[in-house]
Amino acid sequence: MSDETGRRNLRMPNNNELFAVVTEHLGGNHVRVRCEDGKTRLGRIPGRMKYRVWINEDDVVLVEPWDWQDEKANIEWRYTGQSADQLRREGHID
Repeated sequence: MSDETGRRNLRMPNNNELFAVVTEHLGGNHVRVRCEDGKTRLGRIPGRMKYRVWINEDDVVLVEPWDWQDEKANIEWRYTGQSADQLRREGHID
C-alpha cells in the first residue's frame, strides 16, 4: 500500500473532479466547499456516503461539479487527515 517514504497511492481526481476543502456544514446532507479552481460551491453528500463517512469542516474532499449548475457539486470522496497532509505536501491543495 505505501512505500518506505510513507507515501500512499491516494485516489486522485478523474475527468471533472476537483479537490475541495469543506468550509461550512449547512445541515442535512449539504456542505459549503472551496474548490481548487477558486470557486465556492454547495456540496451535496450522496446517500451512499451520508451515514458511513462523517464530513467535517476543514476536511479535504473530492467534488464533481454539476454540469447543469456549476455552483453545486457532489462530494465523491473524503480524505483522512493523513492523506490530506500528504496532498498538501505534494502541492495538490493549499
